[in-house]
Amino acid sequence: MSSSFGTLFRVTTFGESHGLGIGAVVDGCPPKITLDETDIQPQLDRRRPAQSKLTTPRNEADRVSIFSGVENGKTLGTPISLIIKNKDQRVEDYRQIFSVPRPSHADYTYQIKYGIRARSGGGRSSARETAGRVAAGAIAEKFLYEDYGIEIVAWVSAVYSIVAPALDITQITRRDVDKSMVRCPDPLAAEKMEDFILEARNAGDSVGGIITCVCRNLPAGLGEPVFDKAEAILAQAMLSIPATKGFEIGSGFAGSRMRGSEHNDVFLKKGDRLGTKTNYSGGVQGGITNGEPIIFRVAFKPPATISLPQKTADFDGNDVVLEAGGRHDPCVVPRAVPIVESMAALVIADFALRQKMREEVL
Repeated sequence: MSSSFGTLFRVTTFGESHGLGIGAVVDGCPPKITLDETDIQPQLDRRRPAQSKLTTPRNEADRVSIFSGVENGKTLGTPISLIIKNKDQRVEDYRQIFSVPRPSHADYTYQIKYGIRARSGGGRSSARETAGRVAAGAIAEKFLYEDYGIEIVAWVSAVYSIVAPALDITQITRRDVDKSMVRCPDPLAAEKMEDFILEARNAGDSVGGIITCVCRNLPAGLGEPVFDKAEAILAQAMLSIPATKGFEIGSGFAGSRMRGSEHNDVFLKKGDRLGTKTNYSGGVQGGITNGEPIIFRVAFKPPATISLPQKTADFDGNDVVLEAGGRHDPCVVPRAVPIVESMAALVIADFALRQKMREEVL
């Protein structure tokens, strides 16, 4: 099982959804970075369950503890281990449905691959695993901001067919994003999204959505040619998040409906550097950052667990009607915002260290 991500800034997550806890080990974080739990906790608070009526009622505080790699508030350059204990496990919610692979969950595929699986929740396939990613990503963000001034902000730009208007990506802040429960900075769109999610929840159903993310103040030159292109690794990172089904950067699929004369990002002087007039490339050209903001979007499917009865089959092929218990989100995108930000930070931190190593060699 692949539970590690990154080359030089490398993260390994561990733990199951209803086990004793979740965690991560960060290897490769540079030394002498100021760090304690208060630098990590805010992002975990944004990801944690039971934060609003739009999310699962599972009540986890998600308090992080740093077990190694930090002394007197400074990173040592050694592996940083992070622990988040589970407090509100309910294994009994899954006992009656263990013999039935839940539709669109990983129950069937994990069982086929390993011949065994966690007996409650989704185990490693559960979105609970992402708590470790968010904790690790907060460390990457601290490094990126202190050393490069890089800012990463994500927000909900669509829920089902409700689409928020375009925003000024140079100005949007996390404070703007967090003004609404659904984490959409446009008040009118946010109200419609919240009402629609609650309507789906009351009907026992679920809905999907889209998260947009901008990464600002990146230097030009990050990313590796050919197979480790910046957009390729970003896509891998985002599509590794549970419930993701699509990724596009810059103009994305809309670019296929444009002419080259419309789409080309012509160069011009911006202060002391060369920049582009438009940003259809999304901040990346030839797999390498060009100094413009990276802008991308991630599509999330409707959560697979719903309260409506579903006609399906058990592992023996017998027809059954599944009535799922447990607790679940009617829409994952409000809580997925910090997950997207964290995965972006991990990608950029790794590229930054790889570029720094190249420059030192040269």
